[in-house]
Amino acid sequence: MATQHHNALTHALAGLPGPLPPSGVIHVAVPHTNRFTIVGNHLAQHAELSLVAIGIGVHIQSLPTGSEVGIKALASRFAEGERTIAAALRELEAHGYLSRTRVRLANGRLVTRTVFCNQPGAALRGGTVVTPVPMVAPAPVPAPAPLVAPAPVLVVAAPAPTPPPSPSPEPTPVPEESHPPVRVPSRTAPKAPRRPLPRPRELTPELRQTASAILAGLRSHAKELVLSEDDVEALVPGVAAWLERDAHPDTIRHALTTELPQPPKHPAKIVKHRLTVLLPPPLPGAQELAPVRRTLVIPLQNCDGCDRAFRATAPGHCRGCRNELTAAAA
Repeated sequence: MATQHHNALTHALAGLPGPLPPSGVIHVAVPHTNRFTIVGNHLAQHAELSLVAIGIGVHIQSLPTGSEVGIKALASRFAEGERTIAAALRELEAHGYLSRTRVRLANGRLVTRTVFCNQPGAALRGGTVVTPVPMVAPAPVPAPAPLVAPAPVLVVAAPAPTPPPSPSPEPTPVPEESHPPVRVPSRTAPKAPRRPLPRPRELTPELRQTASAILAGLRSHAKELVLSEDDVEALVPGVAAWLERDAHPDTIRHALTTELPQPPKHPAKIVKHRLTVLLPPPLPGAQELAPVRRTLVIPLQNCDGCDRAFRATAPGHCRGCRNELTAAAA
């Protein structure tokens, strides 16, 4: 089977016009008759999109209208994970190929409407929106009929033309129902500003030295986190803020090296993000941990002898009546 395949490929290359290039790809183009999709080079050769985003864009463009193209639907179809697919969809949104908006249906249900545009630039310039149709094989073009010499024509003088009748007033055309223009939604919603890297109240030499040692030693715990000297110098205030809040160095290393994305493209950005988002609060002091003191309130009682009000834990006599009873008893 391998020999037959090699021979077929050799014959196909021999049929190509012109000399073959010494290196690079060689195209053997066989025309498609069915099940094909026209993809523009602006997508297939996009200079800013990743290869995953280009592949997902071509896949979505080849699907019929109504197909599920959500993150979970694509993750169940391909080997890439949900994070990789979500990042690729955001790339397509940023460059205008994809638009996802929340729409409320007539029954009150909220759904996500996904629109894919095969030419974002043409759509933004007000180009014509073409409805996708199923692709079928082109109908064979009949061969032209053979040329036959025309038969001689006898020319007869025609009678004088009669004057045309007076034109009747044309009916006023009824304007067709106008449809609102298709509006392309905005590419992406404005993102919230990123939080700055935390900083300590005072960056002492001891804090700087300990923070630098922690950052430089991250590659011993996670080989992907190799930071340059400039990265370590820029991230020192963030680690110092953790140390100032009594975070143990092992706690900081665990927060920065656990469950890293694979492969980490920008280690310094990952460390900065985790130092900012996972910053623990300051430890409570002695005043915050002190027990709450409760003041004992003694209720008012009415004296059984003189009916005066006095404070006591149980009903009885006031101090004056108790003194009189004691004197009388003596």
